[in-house]
Amino acid sequence: MGRRLLLLLGAAVLLLSSAATAQDCLSATFSGGRTFGKCNSLPTLSASLHWTYHPENGTADVAFRAPSDSSGWVGWGINPSGGSMGGSSVFVASQDGSGAVSILMTYLENSSNPSLTNNTLKFNVSVGPAAEYSNGAYTIYATVQLPGNSTQQFTVWQAGPTSNGAIAAHPTAPANLASIQRLDFLSGSSTAASNSKLHRRNIHGLLNAIAWGVLIPIGAIIARYLRVFESADPAWFYLHIACQCSGYILGVAGWGLGLKLGSESAGITYQPHRNLGIAIFSLATLQVFALLLRPDKKNKYRLYWNIYHHSVGYSVIVLSAINIFKGLDILQPASGYKTAYIVILATLGGIALCLEAITWPIAIRKRRRNAADKAANGNGHGWQQGA
Repeated sequence: MGRRLLLLLGAAVLLLSSAATAQDCLSATFSGGRTFGKCNSLPTLSASLHWTYHPENGTADVAFRAPSDSSGWVGWGINPSGGSMGGSSVFVASQDGSGAVSILMTYLENSSNPSLTNNTLKFNVSVGPAAEYSNGAYTIYATVQLPGNSTQQFTVWQAGPTSNGAIAAHPTAPANLASIQRLDFLSGSSTAASNSKLHRRNIHGLLNAIAWGVLIPIGAIIARYLRVFESADPAWFYLHIACQCSGYILGVAGWGLGLKLGSESAGITYQPHRNLGIAIFSLATLQVFALLLRPDKKNKYRLYWNIYHHSVGYSVIVLSAINIFKGLDILQPASGYKTAYIVILATLGGIALCLEAITWPIAIRKRRRNAADKAANGNGHGWQQGA
């Protein structure tokens, strides 16, 4: 009974939330006495779309509203070919230093390096466009001929800054990358369009977080602490190699995906994150090749190889942790993701501290015993030679 009550309360909260959102959308007012038959509170950037569809001629009177600084810009448009910014015909509103609002009508051939040439829309505009800035928000008005005379269209919207009076690139936060949806101008229903680039960015982050941020540190912990226990030899070595190789393979996959994403985003470069990623990949690759050159335990160069192996390995771990946080700042996911990674780091650090306390006395006793055995063997040889 209690469970049903909770479900009913949850459903009621959702309904009330939806009703409140719809009411905010419907209660919007516009200059010049303009009114619209339908509205849609868009899922990102706090934007809203208002329209009246005219089935007799396949046009729609549209008002797009989005908050922005007076020095910023907002845009709305339609992409008849699919759910992406590239291929969209958009209206972009901004204002100059005197406060005069202007509107740009442009076709975005691609999203990476748009030309922003005015009057290049791929659909007809029956009336307008016009734009205004009031109460911290832009509103764009237009009457558009729906492409293909279809009521179902992919709509796009965006907001960003200006630089020296010119429209600058918008942020690449998830809210900006997810500003696409499929809208039915007749029924008013809408569905989110899949964003393959955002999906690949998330995969890139996940692969690198698991590889460099989890598997590689676990492999280092195994090598440092389990090798102290004689009963764990040689199992610790194979576990160490399994973690490091798995982490390297996943890390290379994530690194390669990052390079691909970078090539698709000309003009957008996260220089510190990129440079750290290249350094991590290079050092990790050196580690892999160093395994092939690992000298025997009795080799006089083994000490120098160990110093190299440990210093490079710990450098990869430290740089990886720094770069994962930089990646989280770029992706800007829900705060829970960063908290989860902090918990993972704290857990691994806590495990390492506990194992340090446990294995340190064992390691000291083992060294003393080895030193005593070596001294005894040395004395024995001296007695035999003297004899």
